[in-house]
Amino acid sequence: MEDLLQDQIQGNIPKRTKLLTILCILTFIGSGMNFISSIMIALFYDSFIAVTETISESFNLPGLEMLLEGKSVFFAVSALISAGSFTGAYLMWKLKKAGFHVYTIFQILLILAPMYFFELPTPSFLDLILSGVFVILYSTNLKYMS
Repeated sequence: MEDLLQDQIQGNIPKRTKLLTILCILTFIGSGMNFISSIMIALFYDSFIAVTETISESFNLPGLEMLLEGKSVFFAVSALISAGSFTGAYLMWKLKKAGFHVYTIFQILLILAPMYFFELPTPSFLDLILSGVFVILYSTNLKYMS
């Protein structure tokens, strides 16, 4: 505590890098939107299925059939994973190293959850790439966190 006070007096307050700021904002947006959509689908699952089936009759949208196979519990778990990712990013925003670990754990869960719920043999390539890039970029900012 004394060290923090001394740093503040001397003006040595750690600052968030531009990259960390951008990553956190992107995570806030992505995780926030995913949380809202997942929680809404979980709460109104029957209506979601009815609308989705109507859309699938008119349009051929890739991946839509997989969503129809999902259960409301998948969307509830997805909302929790998004909330966990958001929390990790918030902690990193506050320059807390624990946020990186929280974020990384929830990114692993984000990759594994669809494999479990949809019995997929491999993870989504896009999920692997996006999560991997974000974790690597966040890790480059660990030296600025306490």
